[in-house]
Amino acid sequence: MDADERDHREGEYRDLVLRTWDHAASRPDAPAVRQAEELWTYRDLVRAAARHARDLVAHGLVAGDRVMLVAPTGVAFVQIYLGALAAGAVVVPINPLCTARELEHFARDSECRLVIGWHENAPVVGQVARGLGLPFVELRDIAPGLDDETFAPVVRSPDDPAVLLYTSGTTGRPKGALITFGNIFVSTTAIRRLFGLSEKDRLGTALPLFHVYGQVAVLGVALDVGASVSLLPKFSGDGLLRMVEKDALTMGSGVPSMWIAMLEAARNLVPAPNITSLRVASSGGATLPMEVNRAFAAEFGATVLSGYALSETTAIGACEHPGRQLREGSVGQAVQGVEIVIVDERGDTVPTGAIGEITIAGPSVTAGYWGRPEATAEAIVNGRLMTGDLGRLDEDGYLWVVGRKKEMIIRGGYNVYPREIEEALYEHPAVLEVAVVGVADHRLGEEVAAVVAFRPTMSASPADLRAWLDERIAAYKVPRLIQVVDALPKGATGKIHKLAIDREAVVALGVRVNRRPEQAAELR
Repeated sequence: MDADERDHREGEYRDLVLRTWDHAASRPDAPAVRQAEELWTYRDLVRAAARHARDLVAHGLVAGDRVMLVAPTGVAFVQIYLGALAAGAVVVPINPLCTARELEHFARDSECRLVIGWHENAPVVGQVARGLGLPFVELRDIAPGLDDETFAPVVRSPDDPAVLLYTSGTTGRPKGALITFGNIFVSTTAIRRLFGLSEKDRLGTALPLFHVYGQVAVLGVALDVGASVSLLPKFSGDGLLRMVEKDALTMGSGVPSMWIAMLEAARNLVPAPNITSLRVASSGGATLPMEVNRAFAAEFGATVLSGYALSETTAIGACEHPGRQLREGSVGQAVQGVEIVIVDERGDTVPTGAIGEITIAGPSVTAGYWGRPEATAEAIVNGRLMTGDLGRLDEDGYLWVVGRKKEMIIRGGYNVYPREIEEALYEHPAVLEVAVVGVADHRLGEEVAAVVAFRPTMSASPADLRAWLDERIAAYKVPRLIQVVDALPKGATGKIHKLAIDREAVVALGVRVNRRPEQAAELR
């Protein structure tokens, strides 16, 4: 497709599968997916996906059937994912680390018609499938392609479901957010335009593809625009640095813990990595500490642009825009097609700068939760997604995320937002990772606690950290309990998983730090 035709069709809907088939027809030898030393062209990718599609149709699959896919990040995931969509199926991507009990819930809840499992997980996944009387397909390595290219994908409309993305389940059992082909098209288009991406770009990530960030914001965008995507199945800081260098990536995507690990790895890699090809980097999952961004820019000459989104918004929401002013602690402004409004407990818009619940509206918002009309009605009010996150907007529309509604700590009647404290601790030179949580306190209701992991060869005492914070935040926000750990628990995307922090252990093992003398009478 030449530049004039691409510009003409820029706003034209065409589902992700057909766009991928278009690239295979017009640029068959263009790189599509890289993994380690291997490269698959768009012709290779489409042929393998077509093979999978035909096999799934042979199993009796029809358009709209749900297919549960339990596989790690890799080219095999990409092939079967595209193949299932090409066959008209709704893909239900699941973390391979899930237990049999969790897998059974996903299979039952989604009413899936067939289960696909990576061969290393086949014993558990296959047993779950057979126990539910479902066909099981074992996925192994790379699929052989068809000898011909005559397979015609099922054409899907914008309102047709493409994926069921199960949320983390922080408020009960996980729910499947229904993502349509239209949701995906709107999101990939917005991201492509935001970062000025073209078929000449080389994207890459170590994010899991079963999660919306890696699946839509990286893989989906690459396939939409006809770029290549490099995949690192198992994340490490040095591994991601070397992949950026080897594949000359122009855009990388990750979460804050990944950028931190890359900075740590760069100090020990010989020869030093050359990642000057990196034009832009995007960060999601949590707000990137400003100190990490400064360090990354100083070390590699690249700025990491923070963003904010949910599975329910198909990977877009707010983002720091290239070429626009960056404001410390902000995740940027709403992206194309997204409207962000901050509301109070009654649902009324709050004044500029006031903290309230972040709500999102736009064509990227989920159609609802699969089989959960009540949950859908609670989450989507008057067309707006109630995110459950707390934040504030300034007069220019820049968004600051201060925490989850249920993460907010009420200490002696004062509202304490963990993110503010975490930002201050990340500025400490010895701090590698930190999570601030509330723990039960008989006198104050809740007490503020910090769980901290230090950089290799560096440390600080709890008293030192307390003194550091005393100079930076109000006294009532300063943690009175500080626990030092080797590492913080993380979810599948590398995001710190606060629900996995043992609050009782924090109370039992954390060091209680004393107030300054002038604060002794405070908050008794």
